Amino acid sequence: MARYRDAVCRLCRREGGKLFLKGDRCFKPSCAIERRGTNPPGQHGAARRKMVVGYGQQLREKQKVKRMYFILEKQFRNYFDKALRQKGVTGENLLFILERRLDNTVYRAGFATSRRQARQLVNHGHVVVNGKKVDIPSFQVRVGDVIGVKEKSQTNSHVDAAWQTAAGRGRPSWLTADSGVAVSVSSLPSRQDIDPNINEQLIVELYSK
Repeated sequence: MARYRDAVCRLCRREGGKLFLKGDRCFKPSCAIERRGTNPPGQHGAARRKMVVGYGQQLREKQKVKRMYFILEKQFRNYFDKALRQKGVTGENLLFILERRLDNTVYRAGFATSRRQARQLVNHGHVVVNGKKVDIPSFQVRVGDVIGVKEKSQTNSHVDAAWQTAAGRGRPSWLTADSGVAVSVSSLPSRQDIDPNINEQLIVELYSK
């Protein structure tokens, strides 16, 4: 399986803002954006910074969202094609599909401090959906599903720390805290629950060329 193995802080700097890929570190002075600014990575990053318009702007928005949810190009394009076939606004459909991924749901629920950490929890079999282990990060959650962490994994220091701080970070309205270390999917995501800095229309324009 193809995976991104390079330094993820480079991705934030390339997109000119925080994508929150490193969990708690993104809120500390050690964050690369705080230390080095928003210039692209590399020795001549500052010299390469220029205003992007048209195709360049559309490409950067697609790259930003793809990297934010930490998925690769082929799968992102497949999600767009699926969103295109659904009823409704294509751009919003795409974001809803991304939000309903199990790894993103685990992150948004507060079991992990980043989507990368959430994916690792899922891959390693720590997450259960409706009482059954699910180790597929791209699994799409549905209304009524109950997502939790295996009983043996609830004492994991990373899970416990993330869960304790989740209330302060806030959970989206479509997830409701359940008894124990678990949440239930009370509704489908809405556009208000997703980062307002995302301009999904630019992605639609890019793929519609």
